[in-house]
Amino acid sequence: MMRISSQQIFSSGISRLQELNTSLNNTQQQISTGKRVNQPSDDPVAAARILKLDQELARVETYQRNVDLADNRLSQEESALQSATDIIQRIRELTVQAGNGALSVNDRQSIASEMKERLEQLATVANTQDASGEYIFSGFQGSVQSFKQDATGSWVYQGDEGQRVLEIDDGVTVPISDHGKGIFVNVPEAITGEHTNLVNPDAYISGVKLVSEADLAAEYPNAFPDDITVEIQADGTLLAIDAQGDVLTVEPATYESGEPFVVAGIEMTITDAVPGAGDQFTIDVNGKQSVFASIENLIAGLTTLDKSTGQGNSAYDDLIAQSLVNLDNAQESMVLKQTEIGGRMNAVESTKTFLEDSSVYSNEIRSQLQDVDYAEAISNLSFQSFVLQAAQQSFAQVSQLSLFDRL
Repeated sequence: MMRISSQQIFSSGISRLQELNTSLNNTQQQISTGKRVNQPSDDPVAAARILKLDQELARVETYQRNVDLADNRLSQEESALQSATDIIQRIRELTVQAGNGALSVNDRQSIASEMKERLEQLATVANTQDASGEYIFSGFQGSVQSFKQDATGSWVYQGDEGQRVLEIDDGVTVPISDHGKGIFVNVPEAITGEHTNLVNPDAYISGVKLVSEADLAAEYPNAFPDDITVEIQADGTLLAIDAQGDVLTVEPATYESGEPFVVAGIEMTITDAVPGAGDQFTIDVNGKQSVFASIENLIAGLTTLDKSTGQGNSAYDDLIAQSLVNLDNAQESMVLKQTEIGGRMNAVESTKTFLEDSSVYSNEIRSQLQDVDYAEAISNLSFQSFVLQAAQQSFAQVSQLSLFDRL
């Protein structure tokens, strides 16, 4: 027969009561916190999975902040470029108006005055700052104002050519900025002509314009030259040479003052009151000019060019025609950049949707592992309370049993 001492009865009873108390306390904690797993010992496997899910949710949250930042920066840049495009469109309308030959000097002065105001507006847009005060078009030099006026009053780019990139998911990056040099400065310039060496000081070139892009490309299959030199020869013919020294075809080859001719798809007219051999002119084919410089030159021409002479009138007409091309090129440059930004914003939006779905999925799994089932927990609490009370009553009765009670 096995002997059970009073000490064993007391120890066993107390241990059982402690176990029931612990279970009851755990259930109460689950109900109060709403979590089934409050510490690793509650469910080691679930606790490990919950830890990994917490890390995944933290990663997603970080990328979601980056996505919001990227979306805000790109939206702000897109809005700024749209404002710049609208301003340039208004200047273009004024330029067309200025081309009206019936305008007086005062009319041109009024147009130039409004253009100056629009130019200031364009500079303000180009110096747009984000919420943190950084200039969005200054590249990496966010603290540096993008455009400032130099000693002559011309707007000059101050930033660098850096492009900021932000990671919006593992291995997924998106540019969130564009430097102002690429948008506002490196704008293709209208083809222009100027004298290089004049035997006759009254000679001038005018009406320079591209009439056949295919012919221009055919003349230069590999690369465009920096310029073309046109010279009047002693025999009355025209000689055209590109930057590589190659002789180009001139049609018609015989020079006639005031009559247009074509070189490599570019039409132009040389006017020389007294034709003289040796007069040279340079045609700038692929120049670049800032949109600010284009507008500044236009304003200066409107206020200074004298249309009372034939040369002045031709220069004015060329100014209007070339300015329209320059403004169109600036608008096209901005529209292309807006299209590029739109593609980035689509990528950001797709990543944002993916991260949101990932967050929802991870939270659902985490909830299944960690959140308590209140109905089950409350039922367990009632049962555990009943068992604990029964155990306490049983222990109280057993603890009173003693051999001395029978003596």
